[in-house]
Amino acid sequence: MRLRILETATTMFLEEGFENTSLRKIAKRIEYSPAAIYLYFKDKGELLHAIHERGFSMFLQKLSQSARIANPLERLEAMGHLYIEFASEQPEYYDLMFIMRRPESAVEEDQGWDSGKRSFQHLKDTVAECIEAGLVHLPDAEVGSLYIWSFMHGMTALSIRNRMTMYPDKAGHRRLMEQAMGQMMANVTRQPPR
Repeated sequence: MRLRILETATTMFLEEGFENTSLRKIAKRIEYSPAAIYLYFKDKGELLHAIHERGFSMFLQKLSQSARIANPLERLEAMGHLYIEFASEQPEYYDLMFIMRRPESAVEEDQGWDSGKRSFQHLKDTVAECIEAGLVHLPDAEVGSLYIWSFMHGMTALSIRNRMTMYPDKAGHRRLMEQAMGQMMANVTRQPPR
């Protein structure tokens, strides 16, 4: 039942928005009593937090496939491929995790977000290793991680929100993103201009 609530809420948050979705509406959609949802979640914020944690846990599991790659530059590139793969396979979760506006109460409380923080730390650690080994030309791990994440997020968000219609071959979008990522990797590994 908990999984059914999570899946239904995920769909409804995307369709109707967080603010317009109530626990009562979720209960009605799954044909369950609203009181039963309170057995699993104290309020809508806790439900959204559980969805985020589930999504970020899947995301971290996906990124962790790169952990056994010893060369940090190769690991960083593998993480990029895995990032695109996750967004392509889980567009609804990606949307809720990275695109849908977080409720103000969740931002103020910072409600943990452990898997999300660990995912970003995995990126920062890898970028730091690349910098230390002289494999990339980035000022530091904080700036470098934000630069790389922003680039990857921009592409994947355009793709899952159907904003790449100027490229009529929808099947080729993934290939284009992979090539653009390759260009970004080439940019960060080149000597900076003098």
